[in-house]
Amino acid sequence: MTIMNGKALAEKIKKEIAEIVKSKNVAPRIATVLVGEDPSSKTYVKLKRKDCQEVGIHFEVHELPEMTSEERLLELIDELNRRNDVHGIIVQLPLPEHLDKRRVISRVEPAKDIDGLHPYNVGKLWLGMYDLNRDLLPCTPKGILKLIDSYEIELEGRRAVIINRSDLVGKPLSKLLLDRNSTVTLCHSRTREIEKHTRMADVLVSAVGRRPHFVVTEDMVKEGAVVIDVGTNYVEGKLCGDVDFERVKRKASYITPVPGGVGPMTRAMLLHNALIASEKIQTARTKES
Repeated sequence: MTIMNGKALAEKIKKEIAEIVKSKNVAPRIATVLVGEDPSSKTYVKLKRKDCQEVGIHFEVHELPEMTSEERLLELIDELNRRNDVHGIIVQLPLPEHLDKRRVISRVEPAKDIDGLHPYNVGKLWLGMYDLNRDLLPCTPKGILKLIDSYEIELEGRRAVIINRSDLVGKPLSKLLLDRNSTVTLCHSRTREIEKHTRMADVLVSAVGRRPHFVVTEDMVKEGAVVIDVGTNYVEGKLCGDVDFERVKRKASYITPVPGGVGPMTRAMLLHNALIASEKIQTARTKES
């Protein structure tokens, strides 16, 4: 059994990004839009700021009140789209319920969409018109694939089961795995007898985040499976994943820990996307001039 060290790989990637940023004339700049007072969102924004500072990427936050109108939010995004010194835009999710998430995300210029959620970038993914190292893909699936590749885990012909169907994780990851010739099953809250699916998985990915109501237990896992834990839960004040790590690791061939697995890779991929966006925008401007 091998514990997959996402933290170490993320640090390696961050050092590579820092070297590239240092060699450039213009450092990338990320603008994050935060609406409301959600504590988790504020924590995530602080972590993103810290990551950016470590690699030399400029980071700015635009905080708006909870009851900000959609028109005001869209005006801010338009302003950030126009700014030449902003290369990447993040709209921190979740948004307050009165705001249309899809309309807001669709307003971000595709070239600055470093979360990879704009319909244009989603379309490129689903049509297979992407390069993992050169295009803007959702950060968590991209990080998972990079982590799997770093351990040279074969995906072709293997059965992958993903417990998540969100736009951020399950759906884009299913396409990335399909493109590696895996046979993919997406499970979700309405899936009946979910353990029948998980027991067949050569690669099992869980991104539920509802512990203790949902836990991936040892009896749900196939002997020798690769287990990727994307869950974020706090149980008695302690961060843990969806997987009963100590018991499941007895059966797994590879397994990610929480913390130290997928989380650091997601954050590293956001920096990687910022670098990609910066390079694309600068290349486009050079051609125009």
